[in-house]
Amino acid sequence: MKVYLKRESIERHKTACFVVGAFEGKKPEGLAKIIDKKLNGLVSKLFKDKDFEGKPNQTRLIYTQGKIPAERVLLVGLGKEKEFKIEKLRQASGNSSKAVRDLGLKKFSTALAQIKIKKVSDPRLKHSGASYEVSKAVTEGAILSLYDFTSYRTEKREEIKRVDEIALLVEKEDKEIKKGLDDGVKISEAVYIARDMINHPANTATPTYLSEQAKKIARKSGIKCKVLDRADMERLKMGALLAVARGSDEPPKFIIMEYNGGKKGEKPVLIAGKGLTFDSGGISIKPSEKMEEMKHDMAGGAAAICAIKAAADLKLPVNVVSLIPATENMPSGKADKPGDVVKAMSGKTIEVISTDAEGRMILADALTYGERYKPKAVIDLATLTGACIIALGYHATGLLGNDNDLIEAIKKAGEKSGERVWELPLWEEYEEQNKSDIADVKNVGGRGGGTITAAAFLKKFAGKFKWVHLDIAGTVWEYNGKPYIPKGAVGVGVRLLVEYLKGVGSKQ
Repeated sequence: MKVYLKRESIERHKTACFVVGAFEGKKPEGLAKIIDKKLNGLVSKLFKDKDFEGKPNQTRLIYTQGKIPAERVLLVGLGKEKEFKIEKLRQASGNSSKAVRDLGLKKFSTALAQIKIKKVSDPRLKHSGASYEVSKAVTEGAILSLYDFTSYRTEKREEIKRVDEIALLVEKEDKEIKKGLDDGVKISEAVYIARDMINHPANTATPTYLSEQAKKIARKSGIKCKVLDRADMERLKMGALLAVARGSDEPPKFIIMEYNGGKKGEKPVLIAGKGLTFDSGGISIKPSEKMEEMKHDMAGGAAAICAIKAAADLKLPVNVVSLIPATENMPSGKADKPGDVVKAMSGKTIEVISTDAEGRMILADALTYGERYKPKAVIDLATLTGACIIALGYHATGLLGNDNDLIEAIKKAGEKSGERVWELPLWEEYEEQNKSDIADVKNVGGRGGGTITAAAFLKKFAGKFKWVHLDIAGTVWEYNGKPYIPKGAVGVGVRLLVEYLKGVGSKQ
């Protein structure tokens, strides 16, 4: 898909469809006012008759009948101006882009990147950097909304509608607008790759597949990549990861990616992503209902791979390391069993209460391996607990950690990216639930506070480093479709991590 800037007036701009935003409860202004005049007050009449009110994500198609070069105008609602935020702009761009695609059009233009904003609640739209934020959000919303996973469709049920070109019509082509577009494209490309990885079925997206994709991305983006196999894990005494992998015929992989965009010797940010390419639950087997969704248990790993790709493509001035322990969790005669005790790479012993609490075990060894980098911050992502869905539903990622500054930085990145997080407590009392009678720790802390006790388990392996845990169990998958998130894999975590890394880079 080609996305580019176009500097041209609406009176001269030829396009199959032109997207224009309008605020709720206001008379047409800016380009909408010009179009209204050219179309003999049609836009004003739509508002007056309440056929279009400018409510968030509302759309209305107008045929111009040759009165302007654009064949069609698509009005998209922006909501109330005083409540306007970057996320609402991203959503408006996504909704309008899908509406144009559904018309069967291959190309269109959008004026959303030149919205005039007077009173807004988002401070980023009140300073000189607004043009960057606006063009980036419009680009992300458009591209991300048009994602479609068609790899396994062989029957031609209907022609697949695709958009090939999007022009962002602007009044001037300054560096901030251009950079916003370019960054939006690169970040969206990374999210596309993450979504593809997660949407692939487990018979395609094996640990080996994940490692090969990481190598391919590394070559293209200038990232160092190394993959450890079972023998390497045995040499390193990764007992927790190997215990989980034991039941599967698919060989486990431990993926290591390094991007050095910061100063030489600068401590890196470490990202650890759970790469469980299929989770049956092991001997503690899951119910059959919705077990097919367990192909997305590697979404944390996909985010770790694609976030470091985006950091490299954006040339962020920061050093980043991504670690992805990749395996399946399957039942067999070789699989680990409830009651087993295994020794992790750190030397700590773990009593296995449930083999379905495997994500925290493979991450334990990843966190221990990461100590060698002496990271300035550690972030792990995992579809770790169903309890997180019970607590937060499907609209927020669970956030826990041991450092307030890091927690606040992640919160800000979540608001900025639209991938919101919600902090849960991590008090010492929760660690008591993980105490084992026969080992150093057990892998399940009981029924209460499951998301928190899982994080408390990981805390024991995060060492003395600043660390946060992101439980993406509820945000990994979209069941209904949102303005710029189609049904299926969300690619959650990629944009959140990029925003955080941009903040780290700006302080270097």
